[in-house]
Amino acid sequence: MAPPLFTQLRGSALVRALTPRLLPALGVALTIAAGLSARAYLSGFWAKYLGVALWSTCLYAGLLALRPRLSLTRATALCLLLSWLVELAQLTPGPAYLSAQHPLLRLLFGTTFSLADLPAYVLGTLLGAAVHAGLLRRRRRRDMSPGPRAF
Repeated sequence: MAPPLFTQLRGSALVRALTPRLLPALGVALTIAAGLSARAYLSGFWAKYLGVALWSTCLYAGLLALRPRLSLTRATALCLLLSWLVELAQLTPGPAYLSAQHPLLRLLFGTTFSLADLPAYVLGTLLGAAVHAGLLRRRRRRDMSPGPRAF
């Protein structure tokens, strides 16, 4: 039997609101760690483009953390659109200025436009979409299972 406090918390509106956001938030944290590790321990092509792809994957997870009920199609389209908009914004002086203000802003906005980053964003978005699709499939299977039977 669950402790009374746990039973009360489990049914609370706050817990119901936060629970669907926990897994995507964990995905954001893990993706940031993977991206920073790629930049720290790899070099050249792999460091750059793995970091770019993981930036887009992190954005995908972040979108799901903010809006857990986003459909697979909408999350994919929105992630790709935002990724490309941030990259295209680098054609203006704004992101370079912001990047010079703080290292975190540099990681977020980048500094210079690179056409080669656009396919990396597609791959990162597809990675996020693949994980999202797998989780949706798992949830559907769980919801359709008969569960324990009472005799």
